[in-house]
Amino acid sequence: MKAIFGSLVIGLMLALPLSAHAGNVTVKGSDTMVILGQRWAEEFMKKTPATKVQVTGGGSGVGLAALQNGTTEIAMSSREIKDAEKQKLRARYNSTGVEIPVAKDGVTFYVNEGNPVTALTVEQLRSIYVGDVTNWKQLGGPDAPIIIYSRENSSGTYVFVKDHVLDGEDYAASAQTLPGTAAVVNAVSKEKNSIGYGGAAYAKGIKELKIKKGNEDIAPTAENIKTGKYPLSRDLYFYLRNKPSGDAKTFIDFALSPEGQAVVTKVGYFPVK
Repeated sequence: MKAIFGSLVIGLMLALPLSAHAGNVTVKGSDTMVILGQRWAEEFMKKTPATKVQVTGGGSGVGLAALQNGTTEIAMSSREIKDAEKQKLRARYNSTGVEIPVAKDGVTFYVNEGNPVTALTVEQLRSIYVGDVTNWKQLGGPDAPIIIYSRENSSGTYVFVKDHVLDGEDYAASAQTLPGTAAVVNAVSKEKNSIGYGGAAYAKGIKELKIKKGNEDIAPTAENIKTGKYPLSRDLYFYLRNKPSGDAKTFIDFALSPEGQAVVTKVGYFPVK
């Protein structure tokens, strides 16, 4: 009986429009953005304690799916929304969604601190991740097999790398998928012959590779990412079904305010303003 009652309660809660849950804002999606989202929520709730902001990860695809099925008010995404996702929103809500860039990031490739390789071209990164190059010796490094770490396919960073580095090709079958950027960084820090990728804010205890472009090695620095000079610069987004209003708008306004953008810098990403 308890289980049936619990299911009924959950069903009723899900059936209610999110606006019915006064004083609550739900934010879900990108694991790249989850720490940033949580810091924003913490600072926002200090200023407006009557409003509760719940932030959870799971990946950009998970957040956008939750936006489509009505279980989150704001989806965090480290990639642009796909056309198919827009059409699902249109079919259910007669809207293709609202996109709000809230921070900037540079997708960074990590190697172990003991790896002598310091810079690679985008083409060399592609060759590693599609499986054409399998030994560091081919790239001026030690004679050792390359251990590839990747994100799961629900990750916006996974999609960004597939689109912008792999040119749409599939990842090598040998790539080991891990559930979050923090897990990738941890694995790379322990495996001397490995390579992984993720957001610039997570690059602790490992070495960031520079991107070779022409005669220049471009580092994922704040200035290079803000100006777009770093080849793998990207925006980080909030997506909503419609124009923000109520508590969600107040929260987003805070994230985009000078105080909110200062949080972006503290976390390790880069302001949009």
